[in-house]
Amino acid sequence: MSTNAPEQAPVDGGLSNKGLSAGTVGLIGAVVIGISCIAPAYTFTAAVGPTASAVGAPIPAVILVGFIPMLLVAFGYRELNNRMPDAGTSFTWATRAFGPWVGWMAGWGLVVATILVLSNLAGVAVEFLFLLISQITGDPGVANLAFEVWINIAVCLLFMLGATWVSYRDMQTTQKLQYVLVTFQIAVLVLFSVVAIAKVVGGGGFDPQPFDLEWFNPFAISSFSALAAGLSLSIFIFWGWDVTLTMNEETKDPEKTPGRAATVTVITIVSLYLLLAVAMIMFAGVSTGELGLGNEDIQANVFFFLSDPVLGPLAFLVSLAVLTSSASSLQSTFVGPARTLLAMGHYGALPPAFAKVSPRFFTPGYATIASAIVASGFYVVMRLVSENTLWDTILTLGMMICFYYGITAFACVWYFRKQWFDSVRNVFFTFLFPLVGGVILAVLFVTTLIDSMDPAYGSGANVGGLGIVFILGILIIGIGLAVMIWQSFARPAFFRGETLGMDAPVSARRARAESERTR
Repeated sequence: MSTNAPEQAPVDGGLSNKGLSAGTVGLIGAVVIGISCIAPAYTFTAAVGPTASAVGAPIPAVILVGFIPMLLVAFGYRELNNRMPDAGTSFTWATRAFGPWVGWMAGWGLVVATILVLSNLAGVAVEFLFLLISQITGDPGVANLAFEVWINIAVCLLFMLGATWVSYRDMQTTQKLQYVLVTFQIAVLVLFSVVAIAKVVGGGGFDPQPFDLEWFNPFAISSFSALAAGLSLSIFIFWGWDVTLTMNEETKDPEKTPGRAATVTVITIVSLYLLLAVAMIMFAGVSTGELGLGNEDIQANVFFFLSDPVLGPLAFLVSLAVLTSSASSLQSTFVGPARTLLAMGHYGALPPAFAKVSPRFFTPGYATIASAIVASGFYVVMRLVSENTLWDTILTLGMMICFYYGITAFACVWYFRKQWFDSVRNVFFTFLFPLVGGVILAVLFVTTLIDSMDPAYGSGANVGGLGIVFILGILIIGIGLAVMIWQSFARPAFFRGETLGMDAPVSARRARAESERTR
């Protein structure tokens, strides 16, 4: 770990460099890391079954509707990054727009959400590792080893250790690894889709369905609750694209590349999801039959149950793709919390140790290791307490994502308030799009918070009649508030706006003039 003293934030409250390896990530590299963080193979196999049960055949329509708030928020992220490329992203931008208190909580939401995901991804990687070995060896008993508590924990910690080692090294190592893992993952998913569609066209399939454009019609969704389920689904299957922004201080052309990478990433992912959804519906249908997408017995891992009927002897490739998806996402997900913690340490919102950058690899070494230790400890505790408790924490993830995505979207709207009507483009990209995206996420946050009060929500566990998901969500936000208040006494300079101050909005014309003057 680095022993060098962290760079100091400027005393005037402006943005500053943190010592990361500038110019090492290009557009393609950022997109690949973004796709890796989303983990399409893992997220889709876990999400497509429950979606089929909720809405039936219009799964593509749900994907498109759920894609809307993510795309709208992505536009807001892009505008903020164009003006303020900073590794702290949500933390930095919310601080500049609303002040240190809101900014600190936005950073807290991002860090907590990603640490929850890290622990879950490691657990998923363990299960699919043993599942893959079981398929290759033909011994079903091997798969059960994943559910032996101490074997599970030991292998999970090994996955976490490997991901931490790669993340601690330079971004070039991360890029090279992700090029291989993401290319393989997408290749297998496309192969699965093409073969499934080809078999249906050739007269095969479990419950073959002719292609129907009505699957893409949002108005074919039967109820508002089903539509709400689609929006909630988007939080799970699209989350992770914002990692492209957290690398902004390490990308080439940091004002433009991260925003473009975020847009390309979400469009690529939605296209892949639509292809997979169409292939699965055409091949298996949405009934509750043996291989139907509505069958609750296969919904935890739809790819596994369909892989053999679709790919035959190559079925193991699908399990390998899901394992690759979760393992690669485990590594790339470290990018987000490590750089947010780095920025918070750099600007004095957390202890200065978090601002340390490795002098050899130019990565946030201390913050990376801290994230790994917390995520590993969280996984071990939750696994020992209850597997269902771990699942409840993942449901809590949706609230945390809505929380910090929503704050960031509103930060875009407020920060650019004097530029809204400078051009038609500004009306949409700095005002309308992020505002609508933020409102949708705020509604989802409140709705989930209310629904999770019901003990039946999630695993069914409750404390004093309140659902455990609700309690976890409130507890996480409460802990964040307590730590923030503690830091306000320990590190008052940040909370007085001395290390990272609010940025007074200016008109687009004035911003251009100032930019020309400083060239």
